[in-house]
Amino acid sequence: MIQIKGLIKDYGDFRALKDISVDIKKGEVIGLLGPNGAGKTTLMRIITGYISASLGSVKVGGKDILDDPKDVKKLIGYLPENCPLYPDMTVRDFLLSMAETKGIKGPKLKERLEYVLNAVKIKDREKSFISTLSKGYRQRVGLAQSLIHDPQILILDEPTVGLDPNQIIEIRDLIMGLKGDRTIILSSHILPEVSQMCERIIVIADGSIVAQGSESELITQVSANHKVHILVQEDFHKAMDLIKTIDGVQEVHIDRNNLIEAEIQKDKDLRPEIAQTLIKSNFKLLELRGGEMTLEEIFIQLTQAN
Repeated sequence: MIQIKGLIKDYGDFRALKDISVDIKKGEVIGLLGPNGAGKTTLMRIITGYISASLGSVKVGGKDILDDPKDVKKLIGYLPENCPLYPDMTVRDFLLSMAETKGIKGPKLKERLEYVLNAVKIKDREKSFISTLSKGYRQRVGLAQSLIHDPQILILDEPTVGLDPNQIIEIRDLIMGLKGDRTIILSSHILPEVSQMCERIIVIADGSIVAQGSESELITQVSANHKVHILVQEDFHKAMDLIKTIDGVQEVHIDRNNLIEAEIQKDKDLRPEIAQTLIKSNFKLLELRGGEMTLEEIFIQLTQAN
């Protein structure tokens, strides 16, 4: 659906994007993850045709964004981080205006308007002035304008920024309900949101893609070791010292609740050996389970390394 090859973007002497190459398939939900200034918004603006790259190519639906910009824009619905809305217009008038600028006319105009009003659940606010809406409802209007021309691709830049927890859940559910066979690319700083919504995560740091894959694939890429959590009934520090003697155990820690965490060489499963060793030494084993890195730990490790 989207092919990006060798993408570079320079602002004077500053290189904002450094040789970005990635393919995105139809129907994928992609999360762009990275710290502020990493290049996420720049990449989105290039894909949507709002700015041009310095070098490289982007094809959307087989069409080059430079050779066929009008055709490409018909395929894409874009919600920028701060969507420009007109506070003195009603929701309905604003969406009609957006539809007309995108060339929607005749019977289809009313059909698309009714669809987006219902899809993002703002039908009851269509006669309200945008200035009277909450941040969450304004974001729904922004989503509606990105959908008005029935695009195959949705590109959403920080769609839940500035929302309260309830509004975040509402917008997240709306986005997932809009998926169908659409391709969705979203950026977010809310790591659990990316984890819950996205099938593939692309981590960008300092203008480069530093990792990509599902959450479990990122864990495998990043982790030199994996973790095992152990809880015994008593003699916690003696148990910790015993676990340290097992071949393949890299490090052992104990927390304030006396839960022992052992870092294990990632190509080994030492859980049976740990259990046998403790039981043979007369420890009463209460708990033994694997422990994976969180998305937050992955994010910190990847972005700090760059």
